[in-house]
Amino acid sequence: MPFVDIRIAGTASRAQKAAIVADVTASLGAHLGKPASAVQVTITEVSTENYGSGGILIADRPTNPAQEVASANGPR
Repeated sequence: MPFVDIRIAGTASRAQKAAIVADVTASLGAHLGKPASAVQVTITEVSTENYGSGGILIADRPTNPAQEVASANGPR
């Protein structure tokens, strides 16, 4: 029986989570031959204030990816 734990930084809608569960279940069925009834999926939403990467909280990251690249490269 496959167990899949998924952690998401931030939130997802109920519809998005349902789609993720369906996709993961179908993938394990296709690749491992497991019946859908055997696949167990949990989704945990982690607050961006409780998760960090690259030395900063996700909540404190710039919203514009270009700003993130610029700050990683240092001042010009």
